[in-house]
Amino acid sequence: MQILYFRDINPHEDLDISLSRFWEGQSYDTETQAFAEVLARGTLEKRAAIDEQIKKVTENWELDRIAAVDRNVLRLAIYEMMFRDDVPPVVSINEAIEIAKKFSTKESGKFVNGILDRIRKELPRPARTSGASAGTDESAPSKPS
Repeated sequence: MQILYFRDINPHEDLDISLSRFWEGQSYDTETQAFAEVLARGTLEKRAAIDEQIKKVTENWELDRIAAVDRNVLRLAIYEMMFRDDVPPVVSINEAIEIAKKFSTKESGKFVNGILDRIRKELPRPARTSGASAGTDESAPSKPS
């Protein structure tokens, strides 16, 4: 989510430069960095479709009126829900709620939950299991353990 936020506030910078700047001073192992970059790149690649989903369920809200942290938490979770079948949608929702509470406000958790739950109901796959064939982004590796 932090990479997506960083990219959201620096939209014209080359993605590879953005990623390099983001990782400066960070102490994550290479496997974690690689996984985070796969999620960030996938989310950015599918951003138009993801943003359409957000717009569809946020009646009377313009996308740019949603707090930047909340907007990017939503984007990441929706990417996982729509394009990654290795993570059950309810896991993506629960993680998104916790991230929103940590990096935004406690009220953001409720907001994020409401949006993601509406999107989850439209998914053509089970909410509590992984491995469904619908919506697979086969280029993305599974989450490291």
